[in-house]
Amino acid sequence: MTTSKLDRLTPFAVVGGPALMALYGGIRLLDGSRDPGPGWMAGHSLMFAGLLLFGVVFAALRGRLVPRGAAGRLVADTAAGVAFAGLAASLVQIGIDLYVGAVAVDKADQHRLFDAVQSRPGVLPAFYSVGPLLFYVGLLALLVAASTGRARTLRWWSPVLVLAGTVLASADLALIPATAALYLAALAPLAGFGGPAGRVARLRAS
Repeated sequence: MTTSKLDRLTPFAVVGGPALMALYGGIRLLDGSRDPGPGWMAGHSLMFAGLLLFGVVFAALRGRLVPRGAAGRLVADTAAGVAFAGLAASLVQIGIDLYVGAVAVDKADQHRLFDAVQSRPGVLPAFYSVGPLLFYVGLLALLVAASTGRARTLRWWSPVLVLAGTVLASADLALIPATAALYLAALAPLAGFGGPAGRVARLRAS
C-alpha cells in the first residue's frame, strides 16, 4: 500500500473500524442474535469488515514510528507483526463463526458444528484463546511506541484508553460498544482529529 493511499484510508479506518465494532456489539444485545439467523450473520459480517479496517490502522501506526537503529526497527516491526498476526487469527475466528451461522439449522446444530471445528488440534489456541489476544497486545505496543519518546505523534492517553476498552470487553462482551467508543477516542489523533498526530508531519522509518 502506497503512502498516499494509506493517508487517504486512515481517517476512514479510524472511524469505521470502531464504528463497525460498536454495531456488532449492539446487535449482540438483540434477542436471537446469538442463534443462527440474520442477526448472527449481520453482526459477524460487520465485525469482519471492522477488523479489516484495523489492518489499515496497524499500518498507519507502524508508519508513524521512527525507531532508532536496527534494534529499534526490529522492535517496531515485531509490534506490527504481532498485531497483524492477531488480526489474522481474529479474522479466521469470525470466518468460522460466519460459516457456522450460515450452515447451522438451529442452536443445537450450531453447538455441534462449533464443537467439530474447535476440537481439531490447534484450533482453539490459534484462533480463539491465544491468537486473537495478539491483536490487542500488538495494538497496545504500537500505541505505546507512538506515544512515547522524542518523536511521539500520539498522546499518552491513547494506549490507556485502548487498555481500558480491552478490559471492559474482556469483563463483559455486552460492553463492546463502550470499548469501541474508547478505541475511537484513542485512535482519533491518528486520523488528524486533534492531538499531536494532526499537527506534526508524518514521520516514517527509513
